[in-house]
Amino acid sequence: MEEVKNGEKLTLVTRKPCFGLPTACPTCLPVYIYLRFAQLPFDVEYNLIYPDSDQIPYVEFGSHVVYNNEKGGVIQSLKDEQTVDLDSDVSGIPEWVSTKAMVESWLAEAVMYELWVGSDGSSAQKIYYSDLPWPIGKCLYFKQIHMVKQLLGITKGNAERREEEIYRRATTAYNALSTRLGEQSFFFENRPTSLDAIFLGHALFTLHALPETSVLRSKLLDHANLVRYAENLKAEFVDADSSSSSASPSQSDPSSSVPKRGPSNWSKS
Repeated sequence: MEEVKNGEKLTLVTRKPCFGLPTACPTCLPVYIYLRFAQLPFDVEYNLIYPDSDQIPYVEFGSHVVYNNEKGGVIQSLKDEQTVDLDSDVSGIPEWVSTKAMVESWLAEAVMYELWVGSDGSSAQKIYYSDLPWPIGKCLYFKQIHMVKQLLGITKGNAERREEEIYRRATTAYNALSTRLGEQSFFFENRPTSLDAIFLGHALFTLHALPETSVLRSKLLDHANLVRYAENLKAEFVDADSSSSSASPSQSDPSSSVPKRGPSNWSKS
């Protein structure tokens, strides 16, 4: 977009920081990291009033807004509109495409399962509902659990089988990613792509936001090179942000961040 090319700063609207992460939302964190990889200046604003809106995260620049629930998500929209594209040299590589698809499906499914079904819910409560009145937050939390079980195809009759399948796929994904990465700094072409942003977001969320009893966390910790990759990039692109001008959290009331057009779209129930 011309506004960005001319130096206008982007604004990323995301969920609040916690667990030592700039945003603890597993959907928002990869977008934050993608913009950091692109070394574009951007502001960060936090939305606390729509915990189950599937529009969040979204990016604003000028009068334009790119929402999470449109056109394949924020990262894909930024690429399609040629605003920020880190994948131009790798998008035609079959292994890159299949690896990214694996992360976006199997690992995203595993995080969803642990966050909403396979844990005590403490992480989800802190990320999404801790700023809402208790009765509202509790109601929305149970509504989300019901929706996630539907998305994952979990019923009383197949719950154990689906859990085994989800963790088996996650194990397969970690093994493949560990082999692919080796001792490199990034997965392909020795530079960051959206694959790195998506997996790094996943890894940091799993390592820092999920409880120590997490099965998924223990499986990731089995791969020292993936953990080292995540912590090294966190130090370079996330922790360094506190002293960088390329991303600056807004000082305005975080609950005031609402889309510039249209009402919030709510997750399907």
